[in-house]
Amino acid sequence: MEATNLHFLAIFLLLVANMSAITSAASSSSSSGNGKDSNFIKTSCSTTTYPKLCNKYLSSYASVVRSNPWKLCNCALSVSLQAARNASSLVTTLSKKRSLTKAEASIVKDCIENLGDTIDELKQSIKTMANVSSAAKNDVAFQMANVKTWVSAAITDETTCTDGIAEGKVSAGVKRKIQSYIENVARITSNGLSLINSLKY
Repeated sequence: MEATNLHFLAIFLLLVANMSAITSAASSSSSSGNGKDSNFIKTSCSTTTYPKLCNKYLSSYASVVRSNPWKLCNCALSVSLQAARNASSLVTTLSKKRSLTKAEASIVKDCIENLGDTIDELKQSIKTMANVSSAAKNDVAFQMANVKTWVSAAITDETTCTDGIAEGKVSAGVKRKIQSYIENVARITSNGLSLINSLKY
């Protein structure tokens, strides 16, 4: 009876040891994969205009992107869209301040409209990117040209906003805040376009 118990105990201990080894190996493999995925994003971002900003906003998507440049571009567009929405919300809040002059309120209103256009254009670019996966091979280039057009238009609207703020009769404080919001969005969007331009299809 004791021999049987010892036999089962030995088998149990062997199973535990094997499970520990498997868990350790899986953890090591996952860690290695995450490092590889992060390096892919960092390398891809190095070709953009603002590499540090690119890596900052996209590195958290490493496990989703893996080493897929198309997924990276989709994430970049989603990040751009969220940044544009955040900027629009901040500028809208700023526009409600009673301390703004009529001239400032008018310029800020125009900027909000520009950001609204930017949001719509980024939505269109994301929608078009989604269609690329199911597009016929001879239609991919056409669809990607549309994506680039939408993203370029978004950047133009962002620039129109900052130009209007820079050239208008706006106080230094208001100008500094809005330019800070929009320049961040413009740089993130510019990085997205750089990544899209580097796609092979």
